[in-house]
Amino acid sequence: MSAGEKDGDTMVFWTVCALLAVAVTAMIVTPLLRPQDVPDENPDVAIYRAQLDEIDKDLERGLLEADEAERARAEVARRLIAANKEASPQAGQGGPTKGLSLVIGLTLLAVTFGVYWTSGAPGYGDLPLQARLAASDEMRANRPDQAALEAVAPTPPQNDLPADYVAAIEQLREIAPTRPDDLEAWERLAFHEVEMRNYAAAVDAQQQVIAIKGDEALLTDYQRLLDLKVVAAGGLVSPEAEELIREILVRDDGNIAARYYLGALYNQTDRPDIALRLWRTIIEGGDPQNFHVASARAQASDAAFRAGVEYALPETRGPTFEQMEQAQEMSPEDQQAMIGGMVAGLADRLATEGGPAQDWARLIRAYGVLGDLESARTVWNEAQQVFVSSMRGMEILTNAARDAGVLDE
Repeated sequence: MSAGEKDGDTMVFWTVCALLAVAVTAMIVTPLLRPQDVPDENPDVAIYRAQLDEIDKDLERGLLEADEAERARAEVARRLIAANKEASPQAGQGGPTKGLSLVIGLTLLAVTFGVYWTSGAPGYGDLPLQARLAASDEMRANRPDQAALEAVAPTPPQNDLPADYVAAIEQLREIAPTRPDDLEAWERLAFHEVEMRNYAAAVDAQQQVIAIKGDEALLTDYQRLLDLKVVAAGGLVSPEAEELIREILVRDDGNIAARYYLGALYNQTDRPDIALRLWRTIIEGGDPQNFHVASARAQASDAAFRAGVEYALPETRGPTFEQMEQAQEMSPEDQQAMIGGMVAGLADRLATEGGPAQDWARLIRAYGVLGDLESARTVWNEAQQVFVSSMRGMEILTNAARDAGVLDE
């Protein structure tokens, strides 16, 4: 569809909306402008006249004496005269004025278009489901490559680094290309390019690290490259990053980083339903403090809303912000002691009260972080007995055991 056709369709849409809004407003305001039907005389006059007729009839039937009838007739006549003297209501009084009716109509129109402008989607086509799915597939298939995304990515704010540090990195940039097989030089360059926030250069350096390692490259090496590719592309998942995601998932189909970025890709290409399915597995089974899990949690509610489903984020049980701030000020020994205390508390609660598979997985990972593989393996064995009949629970626990180093890659 050409731009002119789109503009024409938009004009027709707004014209129809305007006509409908005006028609409805007219239906509401017109009765307010119509004069009220008011009788020409005071309604009490008719009542008193009817009473005079009744007095004459009662007199004829002998129900009243002549003198009584005369007194009653005189009293009613007095009231009738008084009623005739009262001013009758004027036609059209009691309703809104034309000015007020106009204000009401304009207010209705303003509110109608205001609500639609803020809550609706002006200019957003009403596409059938199949058309939306096809548009999403086309969006993924035709998105820019890594180099194009890097070229237009916002420039990150630069660190205020010492001049001698910057000079040293400049020397490393010159030396590393002359040593294509020097693993240490390229690892250092990858690290320091990140410190310099030169993410595109960090991608190149990390790719060289993986090339040098060859078959000995670890999953964490590929995961680091994936992180750098997405950051260098301004947060977007390029086709090259997607290819890397697929490679990681072949080796570890539960990899948290890969599943997060795959969900991000679908979320960026108008498939929030798939994104939510991918993110739920890591949200409900991963450590909330993990960067990729936290990122998925931050976007899951919006994805659920756009997908038209209800999803409540699971509660997290972990250190409070105050505890985390306190830990940053502690010495490494005190930090280790604090973490150990939290782990001990979690272990005690699971031993006495039990808990979901997510909490058992957190404990396994926590022991892995502390380097206590024996305790991690013990918890892993105990958790298997508890969740042996739960396929989902075993998946969560297996991923945790693998992250902690209890299971081989």
